Amino acid sequence: MAERPQRLVLHGAAVATVDGPEHAEGHVVLDGDRIAAVGPGGPEPGGRRMDVSGCLITPGLINTHHHLYQWATRGYAADSTLFEWLTRLYPVWAGLDEEIVHAAASAGLAQLALSGATTVADHHYVFPDDGGDVFGAVVSAARRIGLRLHAVRGSMDRGESHGGLPPDSLVEDIDNALAGTDEAIARFHDPAPDAQIRVAAGPCSPFTVSTELMRRSAELARSRGVRLHTHLAETVDEQRQCLAEFGRTPAEHADELGWIGPDVWLAHTVHLADEAVARLAETRTGSAHCPSSNGRLGAGVAPLRAMLDAGVHVGLGVDGVASNEAGGLGEEMRQALLTARAQHGPRALSVREALWTATLGGAHCLGRQQEIGSLTPGKLADVAVWELDDLGHAGIADPVAALVLGPLPRLRLLVRGGRIVVRDGHLLPVSEVDLTRELRGAADRIRANAQEVAR
Repeated sequence: MAERPQRLVLHGAAVATVDGPEHAEGHVVLDGDRIAAVGPGGPEPGGRRMDVSGCLITPGLINTHHHLYQWATRGYAADSTLFEWLTRLYPVWAGLDEEIVHAAASAGLAQLALSGATTVADHHYVFPDDGGDVFGAVVSAARRIGLRLHAVRGSMDRGESHGGLPPDSLVEDIDNALAGTDEAIARFHDPAPDAQIRVAAGPCSPFTVSTELMRRSAELARSRGVRLHTHLAETVDEQRQCLAEFGRTPAEHADELGWIGPDVWLAHTVHLADEAVARLAETRTGSAHCPSSNGRLGAGVAPLRAMLDAGVHVGLGVDGVASNEAGGLGEEMRQALLTARAQHGPRALSVREALWTATLGGAHCLGRQQEIGSLTPGKLADVAVWELDDLGHAGIADPVAALVLGPLPRLRLLVRGGRIVVRDGHLLPVSEVDLTRELRGAADRIRANAQEVAR
């Protein structure tokens, strides 16, 4: 079990607050589920004291886009484009059930925790007829591992017979999709500032969802006071399809349907014209940048520098681990930096901007910048303590550069809401051996299901 909140004084480490001063040697005081104090030098008196010399303290990282169920189908279609990959995987995902999803989500969340994430946005849009409560299985997994979850209730109503990619057997009709979204909000959404579980509405993408479902989902979300999330402008194929069908780019299509605004964050946004970047900035629409997944599928590189310069709120996303088999968020800081620099030169993204996208940028995407994303007194006690006094990082004078440019460090601690989730590189709430066994069983079951259907 994760350790219960108490007053915890971390001292002796470098501190990167993200939205304020950095301290070469400082302290962070956690009192219950809140950050009580941050500063240079020695700690305040009182509480449980922990010397974390040789470490860097940062906010817990925030994953703004994921598909946790996909942990059961890693390694499929390893050399495919997005549309080829989806066409191969949709029939496999038709074999999902709540047991498989719970095992996959638990394993995925554990890997995210071990890579520094304290908050995860998961986009679940596959609901097989006989799959049971697959959405509830994701929520249950988040409670089991102990991370914050923004559970995006996805939907698809556009199957192959209507020009979409998924088989007709895997899509819902509009009324069922909207009813399912409304039910998910009623069951799980917690608007409180310290919420562990929140829900968002998330029709999947322009090539799996009708314009009516997009419009009505936005109306439903806004009537219920929840955020909106969808994939957008991920590939050239999507760009071509939107232009052919609607006479608009994906960004223009989203704007037309009410899917631009301060309560919206979009996944990928790889293929954006300059005017689309400006429009996202003007409307305070967020973007979940998923550099490893975009590279795995050969989709391209998002215009990260242009978005940041324009003022777009950009967070990092792992994306579904069937298109990013590593499954960790900490590594995405380095990947974002390298892909940006490969395209636009060494000043395309700094190490501190990379850390910002993984923390406060992600908090802005999720509408939680007042609660998480920086080491600020009064914010929630979501904190990562990274070990830098090892072979992979020794000698790098700048601790933020060590974190972003070096190998991903081991976690001395990962704290979510004052509860210790990871200590000395090991997950506390659940045995990693048990999670591995469950995941292997889930992957074997869904593979066997797919082979049976193929016969």
